[in-house]
Amino acid sequence: MAHISFDSSNLSTFIQPNELGEMQAMVNAADDQLRNGTGAGAEYTDWLHLPTDYDKDEFARIKKAAQKIQSDSKVLVVIGIGGSYLGARAAIDFLNNAFFQAQTDEDRKAPQILFAGNSISSSYVHDLVQLIGDRDFSVNVISKSGTTTEPSIAFRIFKEMLVKKYGADGAKSRIYATTDKERGALKTEANSEGYESFVIPDGVGGRFSVLTAVGLLPIAAAGADIDKLMEGARAAENEYVDTDLSKNEAYQYAAYRNILYRKGYETELLENYEPTMTMFAEWWKQLAGESEGKDQKGIYPSSANFSTDLHSLGQYIQEGRRTLMETVVKVQEPKHDVVIPSEDSNLDGLEYLQGKTMDYVNDKAYQAVVLAHVDGGVPVMTVNIPKQDEFSLGYLMYFFEVAIGVSGYLNGINPFNQPGVEAYKTNMFGLLGKPGFEEIGKELKSRQK
Repeated sequence: MAHISFDSSNLSTFIQPNELGEMQAMVNAADDQLRNGTGAGAEYTDWLHLPTDYDKDEFARIKKAAQKIQSDSKVLVVIGIGGSYLGARAAIDFLNNAFFQAQTDEDRKAPQILFAGNSISSSYVHDLVQLIGDRDFSVNVISKSGTTTEPSIAFRIFKEMLVKKYGADGAKSRIYATTDKERGALKTEANSEGYESFVIPDGVGGRFSVLTAVGLLPIAAAGADIDKLMEGARAAENEYVDTDLSKNEAYQYAAYRNILYRKGYETELLENYEPTMTMFAEWWKQLAGESEGKDQKGIYPSSANFSTDLHSLGQYIQEGRRTLMETVVKVQEPKHDVVIPSEDSNLDGLEYLQGKTMDYVNDKAYQAVVLAHVDGGVPVMTVNIPKQDEFSLGYLMYFFEVAIGVSGYLNGINPFNQPGVEAYKTNMFGLLGKPGFEEIGKELKSRQK
């Protein structure tokens, strides 16, 4: 029995009973492309078996490095962009106290995990340097090539800080490089300087890399049990192998979202009712958007955090254009619950709720929203997870990874490349005058006049 459950019962007014079965042949073909390597981008599908087929020696080194970071650092600066940071950030928020990053060093019982290299904002870096202050810190720089602009700039800045604080030799022992196994600028530097390094596997693209050292080292440094994380993903890997749509709920999700997409529901909102899942939605948005947005087609991934966004986006979702579908990730058992206290005056009109728990109210809000949105013409799917723990997170991440992989093939695209990402980089290099891009820069500057 699956650890998480997919609820499609609220699609009955949008999808006819026969439509799912009619997707079976397409799903079989997509599964063959994914699992037998017959589809486009097959060289980047090693993530499919990561939960069972991973480097056990490196995994042990990751845990040992995390322990060292915990022993000698109050802060770990994780430098990376896109898939090089989103998975770790999502997991750390998902698994920890809502104010984990704001807790004191003593209360947190693990290093503060701060992220850099995911923008080119000078103000952000300045403020981050101030936040670190005089505290001991280490750096985990994550880059396949070592030449990606945003993380490369950040690495220069924080490496200089380490050298000034600890000296050249001391800095080297506090830098952890997660990069290519054999080549690239960062790998060359790691070898020459003696940084401890970890591998981004060749067959795993960035947005699917959370269960490699890319995500595992920061997650472990934050105090999470990465053995349990992998165990959950391994259980999901074993669960989602049957192509039968009556049994495989990850494939059901992929099929239903494609049926809806063909009916004109072109935007998918991933929604939650827990603020600690905001960054999980950001991880999902890259996974879905970078995998499926190609050839002028694909479901546009967005997100909403309820009940907060019901007071901002709720009006549009309820009565705006009927191009939205919703997927809710619903936690069955909260980390903590709070009883609503009694008051004699009842000026706020909450007497009918006193003595009940906040999670009870949160759950009723979820039920009410589903009913209202379905009545308003918005299809709603729900992925139920038992709790916010490592096992559930590993399971949930694998659920979405395999579903998005199949979904991409159902839509006739390569889910594992990202050719469009290079367009802005080429323009930026030209405008900045990077060697080799001078002619592009001249042409772009002439267009700006």
